[in-house]
Amino acid sequence: MSEYEYVPHRLLRRRVRDIASGVEGVLMAVINENVSDSAVYERWVELAYIRNASGREFTTAASNVEPARDQPRTAASRRDPRSA
Repeated sequence: MSEYEYVPHRLLRRRVRDIASGVEGVLMAVINENVSDSAVYERWVELAYIRNASGREFTTAASNVEPARDQPRTAASRRDPRSA
């Protein structure tokens, strides 16, 4: 198996926010990567690659990605989970 695999994501090529750092940018890719430094044990993590306003890309956990505030929200994202 290769060291990485591209993963489809609903926010690809859209403005997103990294909830861990608060930085916004464009989601360029989500990749399932083997981040282990051991040949014996594999550790796979979904990393989001985000390009910020200066053009530099950074990574964060894919679970930390949310739409940027300046984007229209879908009906599903507007639903209040407490109202169910």
